[in-house]
Amino acid sequence: MKDFTSGPVGRQILLFSLPIIMGNFVMQLYQIVDSAIVGRYLGKEALAAVGASTPVVFAVIALVIGVGSGASVVLSQYYGARQYDKVRLTSDTLHVFLVGSGLVVALVGIFFSEGIFRLIGLPQELIPLAADYLRIYLGGIFLLFGFNTVAAVLRGVGDSKTPLYFLLLSAILNVGLDLLFILVFGWGVAGAAWATVAAQGAAYFTAVWYINAGKSIFRIDLLKLRFDRTIFRQCINYGLPTGVQQAFVAFGMVALMGIVNGWGTDVIAGYSAAIRVDHLAVIPSMNFAMALTSFTGQNVGAGHLDRVHKGLKMTMIFSSLTCVAITAVIVLFGADILRIFTVDPDVIRVGTEYLVIVSLFYLIFSAMFVINGMLRGAGAVIFPMFSTLVSLWAVRIPAAMWLSRLMGEQGIWWSVPIGWSVGLAIAYGYYKSGKWENHSIFAKNKKKPESAL
Repeated sequence: MKDFTSGPVGRQILLFSLPIIMGNFVMQLYQIVDSAIVGRYLGKEALAAVGASTPVVFAVIALVIGVGSGASVVLSQYYGARQYDKVRLTSDTLHVFLVGSGLVVALVGIFFSEGIFRLIGLPQELIPLAADYLRIYLGGIFLLFGFNTVAAVLRGVGDSKTPLYFLLLSAILNVGLDLLFILVFGWGVAGAAWATVAAQGAAYFTAVWYINAGKSIFRIDLLKLRFDRTIFRQCINYGLPTGVQQAFVAFGMVALMGIVNGWGTDVIAGYSAAIRVDHLAVIPSMNFAMALTSFTGQNVGAGHLDRVHKGLKMTMIFSSLTCVAITAVIVLFGADILRIFTVDPDVIRVGTEYLVIVSLFYLIFSAMFVINGMLRGAGAVIFPMFSTLVSLWAVRIPAAMWLSRLMGEQGIWWSVPIGWSVGLAIAYGYYKSGKWENHSIFAKNKKKPESAL
């Protein structure tokens, strides 16, 4: 556990961020391995089917994960205020909610998979493959939710290293099971889904065992979890707007996938491979923002708003430098990276177009995400939801539809940075207004320090 309310700001954020970044790199890497094995050994149709499942999975689980993030904000503020009994109770409440919700999501996936893919216009020949993958993946999603519960609690109290170790375990197991289920057992696309579910389950139960073996203020007894309605309402107050925001993003991804689906298997496969690389590339920005959320929550709980401003400035610097390096790598080597997934020249061409266009604007994405991360940590969760609604649904989706008619599939790719630019303008404007300072559990009248940006 780590106390962020004193000490060097930049060093604390950097050291806390690095294990989170490494952990999410590991998570994305084993998803890349899934896609690479599927694309190389099962063909571009299988690659397209797995890729089409990605935004659907996100859409189904987005609201639940968002509410869980609200609990992390509540937990970090209680920890910053030294109310350790509430830390334990928040941990229990989050666990009950997320694991229970995972079981509900599993039922949705099992019974409605094919209908979902028909609704978004996935080519008929890809639906059976995509539906098989989605049913299995969502059938075991409660295991992923359980692990995310443990990881969110640990990050909320300043421990970003322990989740990394269990993600490494999960990643190694997932790769081995991918090879076993697909190459040896011949289970096809379903084998990739079963490998992921098994790896997530191993990470979850091992993490619970590890925490219970130590002396922790949030020891998890799966048979004696407590659910506190007051804390759950606080989690809802902070998490529901974030959950709704995540749902906006998720259904926006589904809508974009629907537009992409109209351009055929090559474009679907190229986009599917490219977004795997894209998701890997934006991990540093997203996880610097996640670290800033925990840092902000503790310092808001302790009443140290000056440290919040300094934390935002330092996180912006770290994230921006990382973005420049990543953009250079993608522009120079994007096509080579995509050959991990396929050797089909048309698929590689489409994927390269997407990566080059989008990566040139990672700095904008980074700034937007970091500011929103700070706002969430301070408890100002409504505004990021609003900015997402505007930038995605009022800007990006209409732009994708209009530009794709003018420019072909490249128009869809250009809509992404256009939406980011609008989102950044809105987020920065709200930060400068200072209104976010009055949204925490412990909000009091304080003298406002000068903004860092």
